[in-house]
Formats: sequence, C-alpha cells, structure tokens
Amino acid sequence: MSQVPSPLPKTVSHEDLLIRRMRTADIPEIMLIESVSFGRHHWSPESFSFEIKNQVGRYYTLLYKPENKIIGYCGYWIVLDEGHITTIAIDPTFRGNGLGELLLVKMLDRMSGQSVKWATLEVRVSNFSAQQLYYKYHFRTLGVRSRYYQDTNEDALIMTTESIQDKSFRIFFKEVRQKLANRLGGKLPEGAD
Repeated sequence: MSQVPSPLPKTVSHEDLLIRRMRTADIPEIMLIESVSFGRHHWSPESFSFEIKNQVGRYYTLLYKPENKIIGYCGYWIVLDEGHITTIAIDPTFRGNGLGELLLVKMLDRMSGQSVKWATLEVRVSNFSAQQLYYKYHFRTLGVRSRYYQDTNEDALIMTTESIQDKSFRIFFKEVRQKLANRLGGKLPEGAD
C-alpha cells in the first residue's frame, strides 16, 4: 500500500468504482484519508473497528478499481426511525468528482429501504462545501452544538432532512440521483453489500 497520492483522474466513471461494506482490513487505508480529512482529533483505528461491529451502524468503503485503492468511506447509525450520518470522507486527490455526493446518495438509498424517516448529521459551521451538498439534498439547519469539535472548539450545525419516505422527497431524490449518475457516465456504481 503506497502513501503516494494517485494523480487525479480526469474523469471518474461508475465503471471505475465499487461501494461495499467496510471491512476491518480496510482500516489502515481509511486512516490515511481520515487523518488528512479531519486533523488531529480524527477517529482512531479502534473507533472504526468498533463501528464496523456496531449493531446500529452501517459503514461503506468506496474503491477505485483500476488501482484497487480505497478512496472514500461513509457511515451512519439507525436509531429508531432516524438515520444519523456519522462520517463521510473522500481521498483529497479524488475530490471534485461528485464522490462525496455519491456516498451521501448511497446512505440515503439504504436508509429509505430501512424505514428510516429522517437523516441527521452534524457539520462544522466553517465547512461550507459540505453544507452546500447537504442543502442540495434538502437538509435544513435545526440548531447549533456549541464547541462540538474538540480540535478547534468549533461549533457544529445540526442538520436534518424532511421525511425521506414522503412522496415529494422520493421524486426529488430520484431526479438528483439521476443527475449524479449522468455525471458518472450514465449510472451509479455497483455495490457489494
């Protein structure tokens, strides 16, 4: 496993990608992305190991098949009728290709099939690019968690969707999902659950 970043592909196609359940063997590669994405106070390998086994957790790894390389991951918890997004990250050399959006779509797809009514998350008040993605998918801000992030004591926005089971959300979601598929060459990548 090389720590030298791959050159950014000019385009990433659905054929180049695979989303599958996260495995313990993925953790060393995940940690390379985690430390770059979240700074000093990122999750530990033990945290990921615990979350993979967590009965309420669902964690996925995004693979770039031409290099057999992990380039992203995401996860959420299901608590009653709420899907709480706990993490989402993309290798910096692959950002800008809609892959964070792809992982968000994967989680919302899975949640809607599991009788989840709302998706929730926390996001740094300074992370405008992530907020824009969440607003695009009809998340709205409900409040603020003061000093939520330990590394900087930065506040977090608490965000939630409307009911993802409502017909209006499903129609909207189908449209934006198709736009993302078109960006990735006509369809979304295969998944291996």
